[in-house]
Amino acid sequence: MADHQRQRIHPVKVETPPPPTTPLVPPGSSRSEKGSPVQVQHHPPLLHAMPTIYPTQPKRSCFCKCICWTLSLLALLLIILAATAGALYLIFKPKLPNYSVNTLRISDLRLNFDLSLYAKFDVKITANNPNKKIGIYYEKSGKLSVWYTNTKLCEGSLPQFYQGHQNKTVLNVSLTGQVQSGSTLMTALQQQQQTGRIPLNLKVHAPIAIKLGRLKLKKVRVLGECMLVVDSLSSNNLISIKASNCKFRMKI
Repeated sequence: MADHQRQRIHPVKVETPPPPTTPLVPPGSSRSEKGSPVQVQHHPPLLHAMPTIYPTQPKRSCFCKCICWTLSLLALLLIILAATAGALYLIFKPKLPNYSVNTLRISDLRLNFDLSLYAKFDVKITANNPNKKIGIYYEKSGKLSVWYTNTKLCEGSLPQFYQGHQNKTVLNVSLTGQVQSGSTLMTALQQQQQTGRIPLNLKVHAPIAIKLGRLKLKKVRVLGECMLVVDSLSSNNLISIKASNCKFRMKI
């Protein structure tokens, strides 16, 4: 073949056709016969059947209910008692019994050989019941005592008796006592006697029971103090009481 007849052959760049576009199919979907994606539904795995649990009432609830009922009953009882006490107070109008010292006589006051101080006093007091509808039972173990500063000189017993409404009863009480190491006390009493004003404290401890109509109530205690100022402590002489201040209170 001649050169002029020869054709120059140049390499031709052949472009590769793009691959056919395929619509993306989301995970979990498939294609139908026509090529359109079909949505596939995924269901969660079935759980095993669980037994139904009903809430149980705690055991403490019964205890709390009992406490609430108990407290409510106690509150109701207190209200009833307060109302009853208020009604009784308005009906009977109770007042404390009171006492006054009529006379004081020193039968004996001496210093023994063992330096103990022996004292014997005779006291006449008036017990007054000011109540119009309340009687008073004086029970046993009632005491009457005479003190100088913080030292008890002598003590005596109150008699047992019943005191009616608005009654005044005069009581004669004998008191005796002995104080160890009484020389210092005797010296102090003699020095105080020179002034003509000797302070003494007469204490009352009276267990009583109150009578309302035919009802006898629980025993209570009447505590009293009478601050006395006397002029002398001479034996076998009637002592002049220059001042007397008495206070009383009730203790259940």
